Amino acid sequence: MAGGDDAKLTGLSKYFNGTTTAGRANVGKATYAVIGLIIAYNMMKPKKK
Repeated sequence: MAGGDDAKLTGLSKYFNGTTTAGRANVGKATYAVIGLIIAYNMMKPKKK
């Protein structure tokens, strides 16, 4: 897909880009991780009486 364009990417854009399959997979994994953390936080926080 991107070919040699990976060398131009720096920082987080190297891992979370929309041009490569691996970058798109990393975005999906990060999204699932954030949703999981939100669910875990809501389940573990103390209940109000």
